[in-house]
Amino acid sequence: MSEIKPRERIVRRAAKELQDGFYVNLGIGMPTLVSNYIPEGMDVFMQTENGMLGYGPFPYEGEEDADLINAGKQTVTELPGASYFSSADSFAMIRGGHVDLTILGAMQVAQNGDLANWMIPGAMVKGMGGAMDLVAGAKKVVITMTHAAKDGSPKILKRCTLPLTGVRVVDMIITELCVMEVKSPEGLILTELAPGVTVDDVRKLTAADFEVGDVKEMAL
Repeated sequence: MSEIKPRERIVRRAAKELQDGFYVNLGIGMPTLVSNYIPEGMDVFMQTENGMLGYGPFPYEGEEDADLINAGKQTVTELPGASYFSSADSFAMIRGGHVDLTILGAMQVAQNGDLANWMIPGAMVKGMGGAMDLVAGAKKVVITMTHAAKDGSPKILKRCTLPLTGVRVVDMIITELCVMEVKSPEGLILTELAPGVTVDDVRKLTAADFEVGDVKEMAL
């Protein structure tokens, strides 16, 4: 296996989905790290539900501005041309289909693209946040997550058991082991493997059916 840490591998691979001119929304947690890996020379416009367009990487220690935060209340930087507006306007952008790509975390993904990423029954939650709007309004939905839960149970399933965020909304899943694409009606297709990972390794930690495509090494 590569010496690259699992979370870094996932985030760096997710950054490969960015394209010049894209309007992108990053979910809280691991997805926010993608903003640190925007390819040099590429113009990507990061949008956040609390009302900012054009934010950049996380600030260096000592350079934080408490007034510049993303939806997860993390301090961010602003890029030239950044703009600010109300959360109502921000959600109008999302619901209007103006976000090209959203990268979100997940607790479970089903083989048909169903997504569960907002609550575990019995656990206290603050609310749905923007996830339901994002999966319905964004042109492409990419999920970044560890392949299995902390207890070793699979997170990619035939059917989600947790409350759904959206039905048939996921386009791609990126884990530390592999990349899978959701190709309806075929279901999941394995397209990339991390160095040192085999198809059997993926099968052991996946509770969903998937086809093996023209598998390549995971891009970084």
